[in-house]
Order: sequence, then C-alpha cells, then structure tokens
Amino acid sequence: MTLAIGDIAPDFEAQTTEGPIQFHEWIGDSWAVLFSHPKDFTPVCTTELGYMAKIKPEFDERNVKIVGLSVDPVEKHSGWAKDIEETQGAAPNYPIIGDSDYSVSKLYGMLGSDVSGDPGQRTPADNQTVRNVFVIGPDKKIKLILVYPMTTGRNFDEVLRVIDSLQLTADHKVATPVNWKAGDDVIIAGSVNDEQAKELFGTWESPKPYIRIVPQPS
Repeated sequence: MTLAIGDIAPDFEAQTTEGPIQFHEWIGDSWAVLFSHPKDFTPVCTTELGYMAKIKPEFDERNVKIVGLSVDPVEKHSGWAKDIEETQGAAPNYPIIGDSDYSVSKLYGMLGSDVSGDPGQRTPADNQTVRNVFVIGPDKKIKLILVYPMTTGRNFDEVLRVIDSLQLTADHKVATPVNWKAGDDVIIAGSVNDEQAKELFGTWESPKPYIRIVPQPS
C-alpha cells in the first residue's frame, strides 16, 4: 500500500505500552504523530525516543498526540524504555505500538506484504524501511510523510516547525516560505485572488505578482 499526503490514515487496532488503542478513536479531535522504528534496542532510535519524551510538552501545547511503533513485541518495549531513560535522561511518556505481526508496518507501506515470521529473527537492517514519520490531522488525513535512513537521526524540532505551519495554514489562507518559523511573515495562498486578499489582509508586499507577503495572522 502506498500512502500519500491527503490520504486517510489507515485505521487499526494495536497493543501499546499504554494498553490497546483503536487509532482513529485514539486520535479523536487532536493531531497526531506516528513515528516508527525497525527494532528495539537500536542506537539511533534510542536517542530519538528519549528526545521525543523531553519535548512532549511542546506537542501537548499544539494539541498533538504522539505514538511510537517498533517491530518487536510490547513486552520488550519496557526493557528498552529503561535503557532510554538511563542513556537519554527521559523515558517514553507516550504509547509505543508493538508491531510484532508487522500489520501496522504493512498497512502504512513500510514493509512489504510478503514479510512474515518471527520478528526476533529479523535484524534492524531487515526492517530498515520502518523509519517513517506521519503527521495526521484531526480529519484523519495524512499531512506529512518523512522517511529517514537508519543512520540519520530524525529532527523532531523540524516536525514541530512543520506542525506549526500545518496548523496555521489550516486556519488561514496562507502558505509559509522557506525556513519559516512561527511569527515570521507568510505568503498569501495562491488560491486567494487579489480582491479576496484585500478583504482578508488589506495590503501586502509583492516583489513579484505571484509572491504576496503579509505578517503571520494571529
């Protein structure tokens, strides 16, 4: 299954470190971040899970729920959580899905439909494609997909920046330019003609007719 931005995020039931969840029901009226890992006790993922725990309040402020996933049983996650706390200074404070039957990984296109067998017999390299970040809106549609190699740690500060942009542009008829951060100027969306833009924004700076720059709406 190939997923794209704008698709409905597939719903599923799963066991997590915080009990069973029905994904869409768990999201509710919130935004959500699903980030996946090829196996427990992997070094790069250990740093990621710890950092995500430290900045979880930033996601909470934005009404964003976090859920991790690893292609190992839930029972193994508790041991990994202890290592994460010991080495990173924070244990996961969000649910982590146990995907030992590969069902969620397959549903989200991270593993092929032919994958089967004991997850304990698979190496991290066997599951190296399970390194995705999905940002999902309250409408249950996928807003962002990032895919990382095993050797490169993810930048969750960037995920927060993107969520700021996604939430802003969902509420206002604007787009955000390169390297935008919350509070910077924005661009009037191309779907808004000049007459509509005057009603919404008044005046704007326009270095080219197709670039209309205004302060970030509050």
